[in-house]
Amino acid sequence: MSPRKAAALREGGGEVSLRDHLIATAVRLIATRGTAGLTVRAIAREARVADGVLYNHFADKEELLALALHAHVRAAEAELGEPAWRAGEGTVEGNLRAYIRYGLALHIAILPAFAGLGNQPKVLARFQKLPNPVAGGLGLRAGLAAYLGEEQRLGRVASGASPDAAATMIVGACHELILPRLLFGGTALTADQVPAGFTDDLVTVALTGIGPRTTGGA
Repeated sequence: MSPRKAAALREGGGEVSLRDHLIATAVRLIATRGTAGLTVRAIAREARVADGVLYNHFADKEELLALALHAHVRAAEAELGEPAWRAGEGTVEGNLRAYIRYGLALHIAILPAFAGLGNQPKVLARFQKLPNPVAGGLGLRAGLAAYLGEEQRLGRVASGASPDAAATMIVGACHELILPRLLFGGTALTADQVPAGFTDDLVTVALTGIGPRTTGGA
């Protein structure tokens, strides 16, 4: 190994494996360039190794990209810090607002990387087989459903409500706000472009529904 290559494998004063170095390099490229058109050669050059070295550590480019996407999502989640909601703490309304802000920020950070994979289904298939990188392995929807289930057991969510349905609605709304822009050639949504009232309206519907309000009668 050349001195230059050896230097590339040192992080924080410790040695990292070449496999980890290649994944970290791909993560960096995904964060700065996206996945569209990302080639083995580009990753190898950035990592300062020969092209063929990648195939000594990964079955193919798809495996490397899937692992890099997984690491990219985990890094984006870590950047957001610890979730600000806990069952039984604060109010359910306030916790849902915090969750939606968190979910939108995470979607904005990670979805552009996936939008560039429309013509690379093998990468997405490999990614899907990996453990969910979000919410401790649960994923956003299941994580929110679990939180709402805990609140329901504490009596802070109606006993007849469906945590799964509410979580699907909320996460789906986040997807709907961001994904169409990416899939149909638009520019990625930024946090300041989230429509005014989006979070308020979504929380109101989640907590009160859309049925007519009943009033007491004689």
